[in-house]
Amino acid sequence: MNTLLAPDDDPRPIAPEPPLPSDCCNSGCPICVHDLYAEQLQHYREQLAAWEARHPGVE
Repeated sequence: MNTLLAPDDDPRPIAPEPPLPSDCCNSGCPICVHDLYAEQLQHYREQLAAWEARHPGVE
């Protein structure tokens, strides 16, 4: 059975906070805060698309 959850039981995903300019040291780190943010943003977009599919018409 495929039951849609109410938005109250299935909250909308929250977007990650972008890094502040001072969060990056500009020293060429292998994993920069901007890289981590890009990964978090991609995951958020995937989660949001899935949430929107479960809650059509909810904004």
